[in-house]
Amino acid sequence: MSNAARGVLYVHSAPSALCPHVEWAVVDALGVPTPLPWRPQPAEPGTYRAEVTWRHEVGSAAACASRMRGWERVRFEITEEPTATTEGARYSYTPSLGIFHAAVGQHGDVVVHEDRLRAATARAAAGEGSLAEEIDALLGRRWDDELEVFRHAGEGAPVRWLNQVG
Repeated sequence: MSNAARGVLYVHSAPSALCPHVEWAVVDALGVPTPLPWRPQPAEPGTYRAEVTWRHEVGSAAACASRMRGWERVRFEITEEPTATTEGARYSYTPSLGIFHAAVGQHGDVVVHEDRLRAATARAAAGEGSLAEEIDALLGRRWDDELEVFRHAGEGAPVRWLNQVG
């Protein structure tokens, strides 16, 4: 695979009825048939969590996020590491906030492009919010705040590497 990227999918919570649908979305986007390593999610009883690392075509994180967004009671994050020719990406999703996307640099930091930064400073100057609020929006702080309890509930959970076969 000449245009390969790698990343991690964190399904922070999914009700048992949606777990097979999540797996189908992952198979469809990442091309890797696999049962996910589901574990109970203590932060929301009755739901399950899973983490998997993957290696597939550049853009696979976007494809997976597109297939999974919009499901009620499913919370997830998927990251794609930068390659020699592409930026990385991070997608976060919660039912209450929808989807958040950010470019990610070589060291895992969110990268805010010039046009987005200029727009944020213009909104702050026009009194549509403070600069701090605009920066928080660019960094996805509301998603981080909502997902934090689910992230901590999964500390120490095993992670499996997924590689495309064939």
